[in-house]
Amino acid sequence: MSYTVAALYHFTRFADPQAIAADLKAVCADLGTCGTLIVAGEGINGTVAGDADAVTALIAHIRALPGCAETDVKYAQATQAPFARMKVKVKAEIVTLGAGDLDPANQAGTHLDPAEWNALIADPDTILIDTRNAYEVACGTFENAIDPATRSFRDFPDWFDAFAADLKTQGRSPKIAMFCTGGIRCEKSTALVKARGFDDVYHLKGGILRYLEEMPETDSRWQGECYVFDERVTVGHGLKPGDYITCRTCGLPHPQGAAHDCPGDENGAWPHRG
Repeated sequence: MSYTVAALYHFTRFADPQAIAADLKAVCADLGTCGTLIVAGEGINGTVAGDADAVTALIAHIRALPGCAETDVKYAQATQAPFARMKVKVKAEIVTLGAGDLDPANQAGTHLDPAEWNALIADPDTILIDTRNAYEVACGTFENAIDPATRSFRDFPDWFDAFAADLKTQGRSPKIAMFCTGGIRCEKSTALVKARGFDDVYHLKGGILRYLEEMPETDSRWQGECYVFDERVTVGHGLKPGDYITCRTCGLPHPQGAAHDCPGDENGAWPHRG
């Protein structure tokens, strides 16, 4: 069986996330999809898979939710089920930053398509920041990107505040370009950066996945592979499955057939969302 994989998110205001989640659970059960959907007062996020008709029906249902007509969706194909079961969760945030009351729906940075992105990050006056976690960056990133070396997205505000303090000491207020896997972390992180007083802030619309889907490899500024939170582990240009596998002991990705310096699980499960 061939599986259609749909990664999606949308920031909007849900008055009753619990009711929306209960409805989604019923719809997903009827359609036989697998994956995870997270619902919060700020919107919806997740990745789902199933046969093409089921995924099409689920996306139509999600886009019919209040304020969700413009939900961003990225599609890929898999030859086996990338998730063991279907989960629908209600959380405080659809991606946890823990930085207080931000409004990504209205205050995120300027979206750029892949061609505009290439032009921006080629500018030496642009500061390029990878908002993902260290294990993701290790699989691949854009050339000349700054790696905050975070273990969790919740670590990003502290890292950025220290970084911003250094910029202000230097008297700099540069253009800041930020990117992540599918765009959701950039919506929140650029809202954070703007709340910290930086105005010239941009992010890659649709994230790395959209870039790898649309940008010809010959014109690409991406290096390596992109970590994804499913059984594919990583993908490359054209969203083709990559060469990484997941260590069963520590949960970290590493190239198939290559030596892996496993840190064990003494510090808790890694990797994880966020």
